[in-house]
Amino acid sequence: MPVTATSKDTGISVKKLLPILNLVRGRNIEEALSILEFMTSPAAANVAKVVKSANSNAESEMLNQGSDLRIVEIYANEGRRLKRFRARARGRVGKIIRRNSHITVVVGEVGGD
Repeated sequence: MPVTATSKDTGISVKKLLPILNLVRGRNIEEALSILEFMTSPAAANVAKVVKSANSNAESEMLNQGSDLRIVEIYANEGRRLKRFRARARGRVGKIIRRNSHITVVVGEVGGD
């Protein structure tokens, strides 16, 4: 039985998260956390936080150890956009769109889903 954890409005765009998520998809929880720990990207810390949360959710619900679990699904969906503007020349406006994302991690047992 898969268990999920979600982080909403991370402040990081989906485009920046995708390479990190692709590295840990389908891996063991311990292996994924060790990969994320040594990554230089600050987004990796947010992904590691969600993976740890999913691990603890699974341990409390299914009473499994972390070594028996793997990441079944991990994805980032687009969240709300912050719309800002910057003053430009001759009284005009330059549009700034700050993108957000929601990170979802689904954890299941190694033997079956």
